[in-house]
This record gives sequence, structure tokens and C-alpha cells, in this order.
Amino acid sequence: MDIRKIYEYALSREYEGKRFFQENASRLSHSAAVAAFNRLAEEEQRHIEFIQLQISLLDKPQTAEPLTPADPAGAGYFTQRAASELIDQTVYESMVPDLPVLRMAYLIERDFAEFYESSARTVDGQAKTVLENLAAWERNHERFFKHLHDRVLEQYGEMPWGG
Repeated sequence: MDIRKIYEYALSREYEGKRFFQENASRLSHSAAVAAFNRLAEEEQRHIEFIQLQISLLDKPQTAEPLTPADPAGAGYFTQRAASELIDQTVYESMVPDLPVLRMAYLIERDFAEFYESSARTVDGQAKTVLENLAAWERNHERFFKHLHDRVLEQYGEMPWGG
């Protein structure tokens, strides 16, 4: 598969993801979830800039070292510690209306990760490394939203009838 086409498609998907998180941040009812969505929109912007850099490098001679994001599995806001702190400060009952949006966020991140993993299997060299790192970033986001969604859903299930 043509790596330029993969990067261009990835770029458009990252723009879509950023827009989703920005738009839904204003609709969410819980301040911790709003903050998480705003921070994820910022991370999506970093993904956009990183992919744009990769596209610009396609027309230049190959560098000796592949350009990859630093520590993608632990990068940014969505570390295990950040997820734990967010959940600890969350009032679950107030997040019940946000459950569908949290679920959609999880599915978007899962879809991104699967796209990058699938694309990485079709290329070699620096492009493979770049796509694998992007997949690791997205898997980290996916885990965060899955954990948050499942915890809120669990709390909702334990609430007395009528909330």
C-alpha cells in the first residue's frame, strides 16, 4: 500500500477525531470528562502535526534515524496515573448522561488503533515504525476511555432505581 495514501487518510481521521473531542467537550456535563476531552483534542493535534511531518519527509532523502514520537505508550495525559486520578475525582452519577459519548470516544480510539496496526502490516522500515507508534498512542487512549466508561457504567448499575 502507498504510505502517502495511508498518512493522508490517517491525517483526515485525526482531524475528525479532534473535531469530535472538541465538539463533545462542550456537551458533556461533568467537568472531569470535559477536561479529558479537551486534553485529547490537544493530543490529536500533536498526532496531526506528527503525521504532517511524516508526509513532508516522504519527498526528502531518508534519514538515518526514523522519526518517531517519544514514548508513545506513556505519552501525554492518558497515562494510567492520569486515568486513575480522573476516576477518583469523578462523581459517577453526574456522568450517566455522558455514557454514550464516552462509549463513542472509546470506539473512535479503538478504530484508530486498528487502522494503524493494519496499515503497519502493509509497509516496512520507517513507515512501519511510525504507524506502530501511532497505534500505541491510540491504544493508550482506547484503554483510558474503556476503563472510564466501564467504571461509570458499573456505578450506574449499582445506583438505586431512578438514579
